[in-house]
Amino acid sequence: MSTPTPDGRAEALPSNASERRASAGPVDRWLLKRIVAALGRPPVTFALWDGSTLAPEGESVGKITFKDRATLYRVIASPEIGFGDAFSEGRVEISGDFVQVLYKGFAALDAADPNKFKRNLFGRLPRPRRNTLNGSRKHIHEHYDLGNDFYRLWLDKHMVYTCAYYETLDATLEEAQTAKMHHVCRKVMLKPGMTVVEAGCGWGSLAMHMAKHYGVKVKAFNISHEQIAYAREQACASGLEDRVEFVEDDYRNISGKFDAFVSVGMLEHVGPDNYGELGAVVARVLNKEGLGIIHSVGRNRRSPPNAWLERRIFPGSYPPSLREMMQIFEPYNFSIMDVENLRLHYARTLMAWLHRFDNKIDCLRKMYDEPFIRAWRLYLGGCAAAFLSNSTQLFQVVFSFPANNSIPLTRQHLYRQGDTLVWRF
Repeated sequence: MSTPTPDGRAEALPSNASERRASAGPVDRWLLKRIVAALGRPPVTFALWDGSTLAPEGESVGKITFKDRATLYRVIASPEIGFGDAFSEGRVEISGDFVQVLYKGFAALDAADPNKFKRNLFGRLPRPRRNTLNGSRKHIHEHYDLGNDFYRLWLDKHMVYTCAYYETLDATLEEAQTAKMHHVCRKVMLKPGMTVVEAGCGWGSLAMHMAKHYGVKVKAFNISHEQIAYAREQACASGLEDRVEFVEDDYRNISGKFDAFVSVGMLEHVGPDNYGELGAVVARVLNKEGLGIIHSVGRNRRSPPNAWLERRIFPGSYPPSLREMMQIFEPYNFSIMDVENLRLHYARTLMAWLHRFDNKIDCLRKMYDEPFIRAWRLYLGGCAAAFLSNSTQLFQVVFSFPANNSIPLTRQHLYRQGDTLVWRF
């Protein structure tokens, strides 16, 4: 089976062979210098189609090659979209350790001015599409309804598509995802008999984990039809259908009262314009002595989303800063009980996904075309690099109503005893 490229184009290489053979001129080399300067001059060699290069002053970790003049112009005109699309089409190649090259690029860019590489030819910064009720359903469908068989090839056996939690450096992806689910459950102090509402449940793994291991009843909401269908099927197969209810509906329509509110990996799809409404939902449904947790990709500071990622992979996505997240909590006087940043855990998670993705490349090529596969490699490797470079964060925020004093005095309930865990990439 073949799918279209991210924007409908089928051509993978330039059709103008003479352009590819033509020597790069002074203007081409000047444009390349502008691109490298906008990237913060990372320790990467940049090459043009005729073999001419622009090398860093010190050691180079790899090479990025522009295969034709038109690609150079596209990247100048719209850097993020131009580069992402050109890589997907095979017009840009990355040599060397894929993640390492991207990591050094993101690190240099973040140390310089991230917005420099975001502005298009007219100086405009990208804006995510709005997540209205209809818009959210369309955006979620475009990403999550690609087919369960696609995600099954490279996710863990429980189909968890959010940041894992590595309690040990030799933990497998399956072990780390299970540890993450326990970590979330402990943070909201789940106990048998409690009721939980989950906003954005993916393929249902966390909802079923909460019911199975903590004896709670869960009502989980999601607007991806394929994910909900899969989750219901798994709940029946696991004998959990009496403890977990999967609802195909938007988070804005949640009703009832619950002892805990859980949202893992959904806030990125909500958009800042809707944070107040999300806060109102939580205030309406969370019991006064309940705890809530929101787990989300984020930023150190307010910043436009990556234009290519938002347009080609995650339509409507927006990773917020902690200040922006407070729009959920402050209007309803929620108390922030705990904030944890798991960005390096997400870097490891994404590298594990990319490794599995690459190991299944032959299967993927039978299902999808080469531009689609290259786009997803760039997405997985680029996101790993973004977390490694500290340009992207993963926040877990635990909160409650201010009168709630049924909270632990220490973090002892969250962690196992052991040495400090340090991972060096």
